[in-house]
Amino acid sequence: MKESIWTRQQKAAPARETLTREQIVRAALESLDAEGLAGLSMRKLAAKLGSGATSLYWHVPTKDDLIDLLIDEVWGEIDIPEPELAGWRSGLLLFAHSMRSTIMRHPWLPEVMYTRPSMGPNAMTMGTRGLALIAAAGITGRTADFALGTVMSFILGSAGGEVATREMARRGGQSVDQLAADVLESTQNIADPVMQESARRRATGDIDGMFYDSFTYGLELILDGLTAKSQRPK
Repeated sequence: MKESIWTRQQKAAPARETLTREQIVRAALESLDAEGLAGLSMRKLAAKLGSGATSLYWHVPTKDDLIDLLIDEVWGEIDIPEPELAGWRSGLLLFAHSMRSTIMRHPWLPEVMYTRPSMGPNAMTMGTRGLALIAAAGITGRTADFALGTVMSFILGSAGGEVATREMARRGGQSVDQLAADVLESTQNIADPVMQESARRRATGDIDGMFYDSFTYGLELILDGLTAKSQRPK
């Protein structure tokens, strides 16, 4: 595995250098949110900042390093309450919905999430606070790691699927409702009546509401499982 920007000692920039790492990350985040990963390049970023590429490389040696910084910047947007204030279940609900909303704001995130380990300070804080919520349910040790991983995998999988659907609609010049209507029309050719009816249920009505309701239902199932786990005799 390549050395992470988080474990590498940062070089001091020349005294005349006025550009900061924070400015680079903010500008890159704006570009990513607007254009996606395909639109991100160090050359274009330098032009956006009115700077030379050399100035960027003092602070961020590679594009991979920049992605690491951006992922951690996004993790810092997620709200994770203390269990003493919210209780473990309400805290995990808030955490999950906050993460989902964050991914919707930054739809490029699922594409890079699993390409590198998250080792930045915001990732560490998110993990620590998430484990504190799990511990408040009475689940500790290795099982707590599994429990938090289950919650996060569900959030990322569900939100990632929604992002992909919305991107499919965008590339086709459609709204998600129009895409759903096309899917519904195509289900008329499905031979299996059970799956035809299932596709009809999922492709009609308020698609935004369907995404939200599906996410909420799945999350509640996981939290019900954690509740049952926490109530078992030790």
